Amino acid sequence: MSFFKKSLIVHEQLHGKISINSKIPIGSRDDLSVAYTPGVAAPCEKIASDPESAYKLTIKGNSVAVLTDGSAVLGLGDIGPLAALPVMEGKALLFKEFAKIDAWPICIDTKSTEKIIDTCRLLSPSFGGINLEDISAPRCFEIETALQDLGIPVFHDDQHGTAIVLMAALINAAKVVEKDLTSLRIVINGAGAAGIAIAKFVSRTGFESYSDQAVQDVIVCDSKGIISKNRSDLNPAKKKLLSYSNKEDRKGSLSDALVDADVFIGVSKGNVVAPEDIRRMAKDPIIFAMANPTPEIMPEDALNAGAKVIGTGRSDFPNQVNNVLVFPGIFRGALDGRAKTINNRMKIAASEALAACVDTPTPDKILPHPLDRTVAPAIAKMVRAASRY
Repeated sequence: MSFFKKSLIVHEQLHGKISINSKIPIGSRDDLSVAYTPGVAAPCEKIASDPESAYKLTIKGNSVAVLTDGSAVLGLGDIGPLAALPVMEGKALLFKEFAKIDAWPICIDTKSTEKIIDTCRLLSPSFGGINLEDISAPRCFEIETALQDLGIPVFHDDQHGTAIVLMAALINAAKVVEKDLTSLRIVINGAGAAGIAIAKFVSRTGFESYSDQAVQDVIVCDSKGIISKNRSDLNPAKKKLLSYSNKEDRKGSLSDALVDADVFIGVSKGNVVAPEDIRRMAKDPIIFAMANPTPEIMPEDALNAGAKVIGTGRSDFPNQVNNVLVFPGIFRGALDGRAKTINNRMKIAASEALAACVDTPTPDKILPHPLDRTVAPAIAKMVRAASRY
């Protein structure tokens, strides 16, 4: 039985993947009086006079909203908020499993940037953090930026979660091929939320304190080829890319970009890279073909063409580049540190902590297994420490 068919059966049998469990029993009048009326008035009055006490007296300090409009669901596209609900339930389940965080799926029926921002502001009293998910670019950038003054961490996982786990994979892959990380020539295919965030992260754009870690040669491609200055069809987000990528103003196709490149990072669609493209790359190329369910090039084809390290977004191949490795630990650390934002120092700490979870990287193991329960606590510890600065 395929995973697709089995998943459909399980979802129907269980009516979803998550539920609310009571922390206290209701077996007597006294129980009811403590949990609800009249006793509940005491914590209400305490919070009214001291809002900070909500973190001790309610679920706020251990809760995250997983919020989407369903406009950019991985591998499925714009399927809308209702159809996105199973994905958000799954995200909430992973928060609980790996970081013991109570998360709720919030699927909202609007694509208006302003309405999504307003909705997050209106919901914020109930949550300790907001995980933005599967919102199309460039709106996702605008929404996240506008909410950084909310007083709780707001984090778009498709951008930063992907970039953080990719960076950890790159740190360890560079060790395997014995190349200096900052000297790598990197080609990214896909100029949506994930591709742009990865480009910023590896080039350390906006990370002034980490300029010595910046990769100097980054090229980003979209469906029409290399993003270059001669293109007249670029949206504002793609135009901004040119301030920190393609510094030599190369032009041409994805195939042209890959000539002599050390690293290919795919966050686009399947089967856009041919074995011939791999052969034209630099010695011992690193391939991260993360499109789902079909990678940009299948691992066996990339390996046969000379790739040294290969990662995908799939669990049935080695080196799964999966956000589940980072977002539970990041939010656990942010909540524990009572961070108001998830800043660049925390993101760097998360990528370095994840990379350090693999003692001796090999071509088939540059990242820990997605089900490794030691990863989230290790990331949380470093993120919490970084949140203090």
